[in-house]
Amino acid sequence: MRVIWTPEALQDRIDIWDYIAAESPQAAARMDERFSQAVSPLTDHPRIGRQGMVPGTLELIPHEHYRLVYEIDGDTAWILALVHTSRQWPPVHK
Repeated sequence: MRVIWTPEALQDRIDIWDYIAAESPQAAARMDERFSQAVSPLTDHPRIGRQGMVPGTLELIPHEHYRLVYEIDGDTAWILALVHTSRQWPPVHK
């Protein structure tokens, strides 16, 4: 199974890095490593996540403050979003 970060999820990851790195680059690196470690098992066990709030998605909690949302399509696990738990998920579009 391949694991691919969508551009939106990559932007989420960059935004989180930038926010944390403003206070501590070392903490940003540690958090980013947690995200990498969280998705690593998906290559062999793609269904380890819990059922997501959006139908058809699964979620991992790599840290108590972050939700990683993904979906499986064939032999690919698509990382869709990396969301702080204080934010509205799924987003409400008006």
